[in-house]
Amino acid sequence: MAAASDPSHAHTIALPSKAIAPGRAIKFEAFDLPETNQKKLGLPHLPGTISPLALRLAEADPTSVELDAVVNTIKTLQAQDSFLTKKLAVHGTLLFRGLPIRDAHDFSKFAHAFGYRPHEIIGIVVDRPLLAPNKGPANESPKDVLVYNHNESPQVPYAPEYIFFYSHKAPKSGGESPISSSLELFHRAQKEMPEFIHELAEKGILSKVTYKVDQQYKGGSTLKQAFGKLVEPGDDEATRRLKVEAQISRYGRGKHTTWEWTDDGGLVLTHRLPAIRTQPQTGLPTLFTGLAAYYKNAKVNGAGRNITQQLYGDGTLIPEEYLAGLARITDDIRVLHKWHQGDVLVYDNVIAQHGREPWQGEQEDRVIMASLFDGNQVPGAYNDADWAQVVQALDDDAVGAAA
Repeated sequence: MAAASDPSHAHTIALPSKAIAPGRAIKFEAFDLPETNQKKLGLPHLPGTISPLALRLAEADPTSVELDAVVNTIKTLQAQDSFLTKKLAVHGTLLFRGLPIRDAHDFSKFAHAFGYRPHEIIGIVVDRPLLAPNKGPANESPKDVLVYNHNESPQVPYAPEYIFFYSHKAPKSGGESPISSSLELFHRAQKEMPEFIHELAEKGILSKVTYKVDQQYKGGSTLKQAFGKLVEPGDDEATRRLKVEAQISRYGRGKHTTWEWTDDGGLVLTHRLPAIRTQPQTGLPTLFTGLAAYYKNAKVNGAGRNITQQLYGDGTLIPEEYLAGLARITDDIRVLHKWHQGDVLVYDNVIAQHGREPWQGEQEDRVIMASLFDGNQVPGAYNDADWAQVVQALDDDAVGAAA
């Protein structure tokens, strides 16, 4: 099955001719980045498909453009058959550079212009305080901590479909955000480790996530941040647990999500999840996972920072050779986005992975904000009846198309 969208991009991305925008309409133009920051994607992407697709204002004086004009143009483009969403489905990631975005509130206005539904994070594992509507820090871990390539929220049943990152302040050295294709990762892994992909398709994964009353590491969340939105200071232990469990039940997972309270008041959640998903627009298989990240982060940062353990769905260990293989492939297919102040990266979380490289200097030298949104088909919960649909891309026709 070939991708339905054309990966080519015109030099100027203008409003469709039938679009009528109130107020001033602007145009974007595509431009090239250094090879270290942008690449041509491999199979199953169509030849010549690049990621990220880099866009900037096609204006004689870009500094004269106001944010309202940008927001208006984004809204109008999206009203024309989800123009930018379709670009994301092809390229995986879009870069916007040189926009009049100066702070969290500007970033919020821009991101909301795409028309997606704000994503409510249930079971958050990082500390992400609210800075503006649906906006918070991307990751507050210390600057020397590696956050390797992963899809957002692969350890829980409910994940966002779109992720926005905004660079409020960029470090001079390091701190890049990786970009890699989950479609390409699946394609390579299926060819190089077919037995591993077969096991993932057959068994799925068991994801065990530990939550504690106190922050487990700098930049991590607490149990209250994860599930305690209704917990009040005066609640007794029984009431607190009931309120936490009520939030867990919102996953709608039934027997596929179980939990155990620990002696210190914490919680261990176990989810049975698929690691192979289907890209809605093409029917192609995508490896929606953080397996390489958990492996690589533990190697670099130390195993003590990993609060998530992922096993095969039958509870058996995933051989290290497969995890190392995923990291090896990821290293080969990814690029590292070198941030410019004001940059915005937009990821289609179903098919594109992100992360964070360590940086030199001070912690405050890198300030990246994040915003998460749901699309029309959130890669989220499933039950027994839906399992076949989750891995439908592994049928003979789809596998043949991806080969």
